[in-house]
Amino acid sequence: TMSRAPRERRNPTRLGRAARYTWAAPTSAFGLTVGVLTLATRGRAQVRRGVIEFHGGFASWLADRFGFAAMTLGHVIIGCDPLSLDRCRDHEHVHVRQVERWGPFFLPAYVVAGVWSWCRTRSAYYENPFEREAFGEDARRRRGPTA
Repeated sequence: TMSRAPRERRNPTRLGRAARYTWAAPTSAFGLTVGVLTLATRGRAQVRRGVIEFHGGFASWLADRFGFAAMTLGHVIIGCDPLSLDRCRDHEHVHVRQVERWGPFFLPAYVVAGVWSWCRTRSAYYENPFEREAFGEDARRRRGPTA
């Protein structure tokens, strides 16, 4: 049988949802700043699964400059284009859940984890525990439901 998500993930209360959005607000504020710059430079926005996604304009410039297809900043995902957002959505939503757990400590923890990973393996990205969790979820989804 397919395992089910815990009750609070399937049907969160308004209070629980508000608490997660508030806890992630400092990181989301940074993402919204990038989003405003994106809209000001002819980018676009859309809402998917309770997250605002921005693409084009400044977001595309950032993605090209720093070499990413999509990036999560709280309850904001920025991407170079709609196809990249579609392709990366599940992976980025793992990061949204991480931000909901870590709150304002997410960005510093992510950077520290990346530095630690670089020192150990010379890979700040692929060996970063936050990314390993997201890639692990990607792999589980590709395998499909298990008995």
